[in-house]
Amino acid sequence: MKAFTYERATTPAAAAAAVAAKPGAKFIAGGTNLLDLMKLQIEEPVHLVDVNRLALDTIEPTSDGGLRIGALVRNTDLASDARVRRDYGVLSRAIVAGASGQLRNKATTAGNLLQRTRCPYFYDTNQPCNKRKPGSGCAAIGGYSRQLGIIGTSDACIATYPGDMAVAMRVLDATVETVQPNGQTRKIPIADFHRLWGDTPHIDTNLKPGELITAVTLPKPVGGTHIYHKVRDRASYAYALVSVAAILQPDGTGHVAIGGIAPKPWRVEAAEAALPQGAKATAARMLAGAKPTQDNAFKVPLVERTLAAVMAEAKDAA
Repeated sequence: MKAFTYERATTPAAAAAAVAAKPGAKFIAGGTNLLDLMKLQIEEPVHLVDVNRLALDTIEPTSDGGLRIGALVRNTDLASDARVRRDYGVLSRAIVAGASGQLRNKATTAGNLLQRTRCPYFYDTNQPCNKRKPGSGCAAIGGYSRQLGIIGTSDACIATYPGDMAVAMRVLDATVETVQPNGQTRKIPIADFHRLWGDTPHIDTNLKPGELITAVTLPKPVGGTHIYHKVRDRASYAYALVSVAAILQPDGTGHVAIGGIAPKPWRVEAAEAALPQGAKATAARMLAGAKPTQDNAFKVPLVERTLAAVMAEAKDAA
């Protein structure tokens, strides 16, 4: 880990201004991903702005019947909140499916959204990686790609977004609230928050330089059966090969997003019209244009089968 300077922010706007003022500066809160990347010298911030003491750690009802989740709410507290468990069960289930209890006690809502890919070539600094070092190439393309993306990837990067919580937030139509270095606030629909890689895979989100996440807002509950299924290589502490977040209504309609296959939680709203026709029709529309490799072609049928299991569970629960 390389040397860095440190300061503790007093307000969200001051934190954003401090990061924007010093190139190479980063925010730190739980640090569950950032510190690992710093130890491997994948991330080399010259200055850290600690936001842990900002008053962003509450969950509050909104005026339109939703919930506003502070950026510093710990994953354990969010998953166990009675309102989340009752009205947004898919979110609670997705969080519990991720990481370990110790990590969830420390990880924050904003940090979870910002975690970086777990592509093994990204973590291996002896390998070229356009995400780690723009323009250096992509060893994953043509390499071992079992865990990697099958859709939404590019000729520069085939890594996936690794998180679980964001997949659930995608079916909940969450909104990310931010403050910019000039003090102005912004609301970003979760659908527009994470980026497809294109030719700039080193940029994960549509946040502007210095922009700080302050909260995530959920709209009022939509009812239905909330399910999160995660298929992985071992029972715990593993990232998804494929995950399915779903809110399904008794008439067969609903919302579905897929994790583990793309640079962002993969939801195709137009494909949801096929839900009453079954998993095969829905998966085919969601994965239209997929470009799997020989190593990860299994993810295509795995999406369909996992979605079928989710739909069967919802039918039994209705």
